[in-house]
Parts: sequence; structure tokens; C-alpha cells
Amino acid sequence: MIEKLSKKRYSTNLFDVTQDIIGALPLKLVEQWLSSDQTYDDALKLLESHKVRGYSVSSDSVGLTKLCQQKGLLEILAIINQPKKILHGYGKAIGGESVGIWAADNTQMFYPDSIDATKLVSTLLTIQDAIAQSCQIKIGIGAHYGSFYSISGGLYGAEADDIEDIAENHTGGGEILISQAICDRLPANHNFILKKRDDLDTEIGNIYRVLDGDRLSGLQPLNQRYPIPYSEDFYTDLLEYEDRLTDQDFAHYLTDKYIQHKVVVLIESRSEEVETHEVSMFNQLSFSALMKDVGLRLLDPKDAAEIKVVSSLGIYVFDEADAAVNFAQTFRQELAKQDITCRIGIDRGEVLIFNLSVGTKDIAGMPVNVASKMAQDKGEFGKLYLSATMQDLVDISGFNKIKYNVSGVEITTYEG
Repeated sequence: MIEKLSKKRYSTNLFDVTQDIIGALPLKLVEQWLSSDQTYDDALKLLESHKVRGYSVSSDSVGLTKLCQQKGLLEILAIINQPKKILHGYGKAIGGESVGIWAADNTQMFYPDSIDATKLVSTLLTIQDAIAQSCQIKIGIGAHYGSFYSISGGLYGAEADDIEDIAENHTGGGEILISQAICDRLPANHNFILKKRDDLDTEIGNIYRVLDGDRLSGLQPLNQRYPIPYSEDFYTDLLEYEDRLTDQDFAHYLTDKYIQHKVVVLIESRSEEVETHEVSMFNQLSFSALMKDVGLRLLDPKDAAEIKVVSSLGIYVFDEADAAVNFAQTFRQELAKQDITCRIGIDRGEVLIFNLSVGTKDIAGMPVNVASKMAQDKGEFGKLYLSATMQDLVDISGFNKIKYNVSGVEITTYEG
């Protein structure tokens, strides 16, 4: 492991690249970690100035996989835009701050320690009411009070990861889940109706469903934009499209204007587990830097681009299917040379690629979802997965055909 994390493993100029290339990846912090003895004490020292205490609130849409099969990409983006505006507007109104770029259907907010727990829970109930009344899709919300690390616009730490996982994988539409730590901050005479989730055993303690309670009837959402990943022109068109979802001519106009057909390569690397989360977090950031390094060396900018590298995940797009598969196989070999395994999903279809304010990019579209479900939901490390769409574009001899069901959707994939 020590050898794996040596600076010798990286290109000599990686830690000098500009912010518009690295995005939110804290390369300078990674460089300090690689130059240390990489002990738990070293991790705590590097993280000390980034420590914050408060509430992490994450959300995730429910039923989006099926919806993506029924509606076009632009309509999906318009639909998931609605709850994001509500979450951000009410959250900002009580003193919350957005975390990261809200490119997908999930969101994250941080609320400082000074906010009263009763006010927060009432706000979450108010948010769910507003979404139920005006949105076409429901969301699940998870909230936890604890200690986190605020780094490069992201919220890190074991507790942040836990509540994000709960929101994404264990909430239903319209549901609010809060941790024991939030319950402990509520007054003894609170009027919230809570029910313990006995099916959840978490590192952050008991989890409770908020069934009912006071709303903040006088709360007015702030009319501020959530951290949109889109260009101003596209977001203006998206807002107009929200009011014209049945206008097929306008839909075709926007599709021709913005949508591209790309081959999407999604790569997830695996790092070794260690006892402490802080060390594991730095190791993961180091692997992210390594993936960034490999991608920069292997990509041909004439017909391919890196979209983003976040944690253990890298997403890349290509014009040609053969080039995408060759890149994926070479990437897998490069990581294997350093004793790192990965799993890869590849699909082709309609995507929207947008430029972020820091100079990097993000992406939306069904091919990203399919690649993720093949690799992350069902895939084995060391394997590469091609979608059914790819079978007509590349040679699939040597790949094994597999069928399975994910989120109520049947997927055919080719494993190799």
C-alpha cells in the first residue's frame, strides 16, 4: 500500500496542473498526504483546518430509472430541476449552504451547528409538502448532525458518507429520515411523530422516519439558484421547457440544439480498506489523483474527453465505440500494473454535457445511468461491461452475455 501511494506513481507535472483541469480534486492536499508518513495522526493534522460541525442533509429522487425509459433526457432534466429548486430555496432561507454541483438528481446541503434541530426538521417537512404539491417526481431525504470535513466545496467524512448512502439507498418517495443525533437535539416536548427504522443498522446510530409534525408555514424560499451545472443559455431554455413539456416542436428544437450522441465510459477503481476512515479518505483521494493522471495520459483530445473524476469514479466520453473500448481496456491495464482493480461500464446514447464554473465538465443522460448500473450495481472488479447498444458497434466475441434486473429495469450486458 505504501508503494502504491508513493509520488513516484504519478506524472511529475500532475501536482502543478491548473484548477480548471483538476476541478474539485484537492491535489495540493493529496500531495501533502503523499509526502507524509500517511499515518492516522498525519491525516488528522491535515484535516484539522477543514473540520466543521452541523447537519448534512442529502436527497435522492425515487423511481428515476423507470422514468428515464419513458421520457426524453431534456424532459427528465426539467422534471428533476423542480425539487432541486425547492430544496435549495427553503434550505437557504434558514441558513443552509449547498454542497457540490447539483448535476444529477441528488442534492446535498450543509446546515451550521447554530440552526435549531426543530427548525430543520420542520423545514424538511415543508420541503416535502412543496415537492408533493408541485413536482412530478418524489424524493427521499436523509439528515444527520455530526462532524464533517469541508474540502474544495465537498463534504467528506464517514458520517457524511453514511447519511448520503441512507438517502440514496434506503428512502422512499416523500420520506424523511433523521439520525439519532438529530433526535437528541430535539426538545423533550417536540411534536414530531417519529418511527424508528428497525431495518437499518448504521454507523451513525438509530434512524427515524419523520411521519408528521409542525411545518414552517411562514417560511418563504429564497429565489436563489442552486449550484446549476448548466450554461446560462441552457438553463434559461430549461426553465421555459418546464412550462412547455407538451410542446413537441420546442422539445425537438432543444434536442437539436443541445443533445449529443456519445459513448460513455464509466470506471470505478477499488482501493484497499483500512481501519480509520480519515486514512481511507486520503487514500481514496490519492487514487482519484491517479485516475486523473492515467486519463490525462491516455485520452486523445481530438475525439474524447474526461468529464470528471470524483472519489473512485471516472467518467469519459468518446465519439467512436472502438476508441472507447480500447481506452477502457488500456486504462484497466494501467491500473493493474499498480495492483489496482477496477470495474467498467460502457454505453452509447443521448447525453447532455455541460461546462462547470470551475472550468471542468459534467454530464447527464441514460448512458451514464446504464454504465453505472452495469459496473457499480452488478459488476465485478476486474471486469468490463458493454451494454446491449454496444453489441452492434464493437466486436463482442470473448464477452459473456448476462441479463439481470436493476430498479425494476431489465438490463442485458456483455462481460469481458
